[in-house]
Amino acid sequence: MQVAFNRLSSVARSLSPTPRNMSTPKPFVLYTAGTPNGPKVSVFLEEKSVQKINTSRNGQKEPWFIKLNPNGRIPVLVDHAREDFVVFETAAILLYLEQHYDPERKLGFDPVSQPNEYSEMLQWMLWAHGGVGPMQGQANHSNRFAPEDIPYAKKRYILETKRLYGVMEIRLTDRDYLAGPGRGVYSAADINVFPWINVHQFAGIESLDEWPSLEMWLGRINARKAVQDGLAIP
Repeated sequence: MQVAFNRLSSVARSLSPTPRNMSTPKPFVLYTAGTPNGPKVSVFLEEKSVQKINTSRNGQKEPWFIKLNPNGRIPVLVDHAREDFVVFETAAILLYLEQHYDPERKLGFDPVSQPNEYSEMLQWMLWAHGGVGPMQGQANHSNRFAPEDIPYAKKRYILETKRLYGVMEIRLTDRDYLAGPGRGVYSAADINVFPWINVHQFAGIESLDEWPSLEMWLGRINARKAVQDGLAIP
């Protein structure tokens, strides 16, 4: 899915306007699809027009796309405001947007004046990027798409996904969000892992009753209108 964004999303709550030297009314092109990784970036952005990349037919493997991302995976962001600079990997895209388009740190923390909070955000983003995404992704594949039934794989990846949900439950006990002071502040750390938890049933985890704090966190984020708008892309 190719998505052209005219401005930054309302989910970012007053993210800065586009750069003064911007020569195009659509500063970003986001190449995405309906996997848990895609909505992470679209939740950041709004005002879109859409042209689909068909991942089921390996559109992301075509030569033009490989030039953007040699790994052949969505999402990919092209920033026309910065000489068509290309960013791939969801966590990297979120951090890029935070760095260049959120000077007021509405969705993050200042690495200089808030070094501890910034480190917390990075820790939870990288934890999710290296844990929840890969493990739940394998659970999805083992339960939904594997050409043969492998009970060991199903059990292993479901149990590991549940263990990771337990880690989030520990963190979110007496907290609203993953990073930040007090009860936490909604940030890129939450956006980065939210789409995976949001499709827990697809992985074979029918209910979040086992993790009540995680379940409340999920409901809290899902209630945000801009998140709902972001999930509608593609």
